[in-house]
Amino acid sequence: MTEKSRSLTLPGVFQSIGDRARLVLRLMGDSRVNFLLKLLPIGSVVYLVIPTDILPIIPVDDAAVLWLGSYLFVEMCPQDVVQEHWDAIQRAKNVFDAEATPPKTAGPSSTADVVDGEFTEVDSKP
Repeated sequence: MTEKSRSLTLPGVFQSIGDRARLVLRLMGDSRVNFLLKLLPIGSVVYLVIPTDILPIIPVDDAAVLWLGSYLFVEMCPQDVVQEHWDAIQRAKNVFDAEATPPKTAGPSSTADVVDGEFTEVDSKP
């Protein structure tokens, strides 16, 4: 397996973050999700843009606020809606992976590409 095809098939940290962001965006656009729940990710992004020290005693990293906001949002959404959107994201990713994978051809172990022969070294000096 080549390094390029390996990066397309193995899930990584950034791919997981991307999938999670797609899930949050899809849930934000779904009318079956309560409007008040949608305030969680919005509030996280607002905190990122306008950082205020809500709790000056405890320093909170912006990444932790984004993670917590998205985590609570997904956990509090109806699980059937979350599962529906998650399955759609995975299906879309599988279609993309299938299109990105080159078609299988005969490899070097196939006898169709092997030419049997002998060679002789010829001296070019007269």
